[in-house]
Amino acid sequence: MKLNLGCGHNKRNGWVNVDHSDACSPDLVVDLEATPWPWPDDSVDEVLMSHVLEHLGQSAPTYLAIWKELYRVCKDGAKLLIMVPHPRHDDYLCDPTHVRPVLPEGVALFSQKANRKAIAGGFSNTPLGIQLGIDFDVVGATLVPAPFYAKALKSGQMSRQQLEVAGERWNNVYKEVRMLLRAVKPAGRV
Repeated sequence: MKLNLGCGHNKRNGWVNVDHSDACSPDLVVDLEATPWPWPDDSVDEVLMSHVLEHLGQSAPTYLAIWKELYRVCKDGAKLLIMVPHPRHDDYLCDPTHVRPVLPEGVALFSQKANRKAIAGGFSNTPLGIQLGIDFDVVGATLVPAPFYAKALKSGQMSRQQLEVAGERWNNVYKEVRMLLRAVKPAGRV
């Protein structure tokens, strides 16, 4: 099974398209902040959350419950593709329904491999994967430049290093963050 969670009007063929609003005619109307979700344990091969996660879990307990549900429904090796607006872009800042920034560093807190590495290094990262009994490997993360910067990069007017420096200093450099995760079951398996 493939879940397109928070599909809005962007439905995909071959996927179960899920949204909290029946106005977009999803296959299923589900409030993702209300747990448990209606899918069985270990039943999902792939999850897409495109511009959804930043709208969910204003309170930490609700946000963590969403991650626990994602883990519960995913099979071992299930792919999770998350796309969110970059929190320093106006697309994120201007929407009053955005309740939390989502970045790769925060998502990595749900990886037990990263948790063990942080503990061994004496870092102060919260080992959420270990604490919650869940485990998602971060396979990859990409910062998508805003159109002006993407054009400058493509034309050679700006190097990748210059783009990275701009992204550290200014807003509206990166438009979107894309992250690919893989569920690791049982949790903590090396």
